[in-house]
Amino acid sequence: MPKMKTDSGAKKRIKVTGTGRLRRRKAFRGHIMEKKTSVRARRLGRETDISPGIEKRVKKMLGL
Repeated sequence: MPKMKTDSGAKKRIKVTGTGRLRRRKAFRGHIMEKKTSVRARRLGRETDISPGIEKRVKKMLGL
């Protein structure tokens, strides 16, 4: 039986913490930052957890 391949896109975008939680970057931080408030920009800069609804699917993508 062949090995499972890790999803390359997921591998680049999702980090697994030491305790096994999945972390991701927030969207809407790439450009057009002038019109966004500084509070919003700081909030978007932080990492957040993957939502529980897709966690199982993402783990399968990462081969966990």
